[in-house]
Amino acid sequence: MKKISFIVYTFIIYPLFVFSFAQQQYDAKIDELLSKMTLDEKIGQLVQIVGVDKDEENLIREGKVGSILIGIRGAKESNRIQKIAVEETRLGIPLLFANDIIHGYNTIFPIPLAEASSWNPTLVRKACEIAAFEAASAGTHWTYAPMVDIARDPRWGRIMEGAGEDPYLGSVMAAARVKGFQGDDLKDKTKIAACAKHYVAYGGAEGGRDYNTVDISDRTLRSVYLPPFYAAVKSGAASIMSAFNDLNGIPASANYYTLTQILRNEWEWDGVVISDYNSIGELVNHRFAKDKKEAALKSFTAGVDIDMVGDTIDGNVYSPNLKNLVEEGLITEEQINKSVRNVLRMKFKLGLFENPYIDTEYFKKNVPSQKYKDSVALQLARESIVLLKNENNLLPLKKEIKSIAVIGPLADSPNDMLGSWSAAGKPEDAVTVVEGIRNLLGEKIKVNYAKGCGINDSDTSGFEEAVKIVKQSDAVVFVAGESREMIGEAASKTNLNLPGVQEKLIKKIYEVCYAAHSTNQAFSQSAIPLVVVLMNGRPLTINWISENIPAIVEAWYLGNQAGNAVAQVLFGEFNPSGKLPVTFPRSTGQIPIYYYQKSTGRPAVDDEKYTSRYIDSPSTPLYPFGFGLSYTTFNYSDIRVDKPNISANDSLYVFVDVANMGNVDGEEVVQLYVQDEFASVTLPVKELKGFQKIKLKAGEKRTVSFRITSDMLSFLNAELKKVVEPGRFYVMIGGNSADLISTSFEVIQ
Repeated sequence: MKKISFIVYTFIIYPLFVFSFAQQQYDAKIDELLSKMTLDEKIGQLVQIVGVDKDEENLIREGKVGSILIGIRGAKESNRIQKIAVEETRLGIPLLFANDIIHGYNTIFPIPLAEASSWNPTLVRKACEIAAFEAASAGTHWTYAPMVDIARDPRWGRIMEGAGEDPYLGSVMAAARVKGFQGDDLKDKTKIAACAKHYVAYGGAEGGRDYNTVDISDRTLRSVYLPPFYAAVKSGAASIMSAFNDLNGIPASANYYTLTQILRNEWEWDGVVISDYNSIGELVNHRFAKDKKEAALKSFTAGVDIDMVGDTIDGNVYSPNLKNLVEEGLITEEQINKSVRNVLRMKFKLGLFENPYIDTEYFKKNVPSQKYKDSVALQLARESIVLLKNENNLLPLKKEIKSIAVIGPLADSPNDMLGSWSAAGKPEDAVTVVEGIRNLLGEKIKVNYAKGCGINDSDTSGFEEAVKIVKQSDAVVFVAGESREMIGEAASKTNLNLPGVQEKLIKKIYEVCYAAHSTNQAFSQSAIPLVVVLMNGRPLTINWISENIPAIVEAWYLGNQAGNAVAQVLFGEFNPSGKLPVTFPRSTGQIPIYYYQKSTGRPAVDDEKYTSRYIDSPSTPLYPFGFGLSYTTFNYSDIRVDKPNISANDSLYVFVDVANMGNVDGEEVVQLYVQDEFASVTLPVKELKGFQKIKLKAGEKRTVSFRITSDMLSFLNAELKKVVEPGRFYVMIGGNSADLISTSFEVIQ
């Protein structure tokens, strides 16, 4: 009993006591500061600027700036600016330096959508730890990441910045990224504050058009779009960014319901809310505020603490409008104090009052080795690759070949390997596919390279050279996709086909590779093996390629180690294990398409007229959520539960046997989905509720278990209350959302 009491005290009571004591210390110091601050100085803490010239330096000296969107400046410049705030102002309150560290700072990792394809939150967390260290060493305290928007429309360019379409996978990745950036103690010099964005439902923009309106039910908001933010909050996210979009008629950056009622009151969160880039001033463009003064009033009273660069970009948003609003009695100074408390608390948690400057010597002595950073980047890049097709086991390519043709506008484009939002990443540090193949094969195999065409133009003058080297080679790798400028913010598209003449060139090369072969002979020994490697930041519509090319590899944008990762997968040095975090449509006409669909009164049957189908296309996706092949095959069998029924508050275990049926070792993402057979409201046909990434040796069989809890069975009823209703539940397990085996159990009253 004494031993148990000691454990409870050591691991539960004592940490809570320490946290409470620290909180009290912060509060006391904040009270002391507030008592000394003028109204102008208080409002200054709620103003963020971008860039620092002499005028801005004077604003800092006057205490009218609380944070800076610092960009890529380095520790020396950050310390110079910080010195002005700490040593040349009346109260010496340090500045917060913010930055967009999305998937790496110097070491660039795969884009977040690719990282989600790894289904490996532990590895994603390690990448964020490295990014935090590098960013902190260069003067950043605060990153505007992770983006945790659920996105089900690949026309939206910012789909690349998140974890895809599913709220559960999105929540797992959100938590991993927050923990990676922040660790367990923000005072750690190597950690930076995270900012979950864009709050909320930004990924649901109509037509996939950036900054556009969102109109969804409260049920959808709470069931789909809010869970990743809740996961970020529960993981300790220091801040949240309000979004550009309007939500159900109220702009997200002035939405009291989401910013205060849910975030502050329901979730009891005390972090910092910052607007997106001038999203407060843009309330005027929404025609929700008649001028910037009213915009400031509506945003501030809804719950936005800091105006991101509105005063720099748009002029006079929070400053001087908040002061005028106080003087006119429309808001109180105590309301100002509340937001200032949030900002100062974050600065205290980051240890900026004790250590405001970047300790360059510390970072020099403690920097992770380049070998370690490269190893994490390479492993994450390899695990992010998704094998979409491998007909007749064309891959891995044989190292016995004498030559290989590497073709395509992305085959040797280091800048594009980095993807969008690449911070301080340098193209010269990125390994291209051509370089990666040469690194792997050395002098043993001749690597013939031809660009062939541009990414997005109509020039076919390079076709002849490409065809020529194909005829001189024993295998062909065509690297196709989008340029990095085609993804990310303000990069929405209506056409998801391969841009330019890339597909036209692929067709010509296909004819050369399989000339004089019938369909049945197309992949015979005398044909030239052809692989298409895709590099893109969103699902593409690749119907012809999917139907005709024997091997397709989805590589996304993999960062610094892109080429090495692709080469190792192509030649079997690494067995691919990635799974799609988002559905691939057959056409843009299917969008939105995602696995998390509801049943209809007339479920789709493609050859029956009066059903929920299309007359010109199958209703199924090209590739479903969770899909990804391996160089081996996995068999699922004998799914069972440990008891046939449970009460609403009970739990049970489900077991499944997974066997590696091939001749090589491999990793499999075992995915768990749940369906409530009948409910008082309509529910999705299946919902991801868990997954495990396991390694199996060739021929190995293992029993995998999941614990099914009441929370996994719950949903929001007609009154939006979380309930578990009695009835039958189906548990489905498999390697993707479409190919599953199932069993069932009963929840009894």
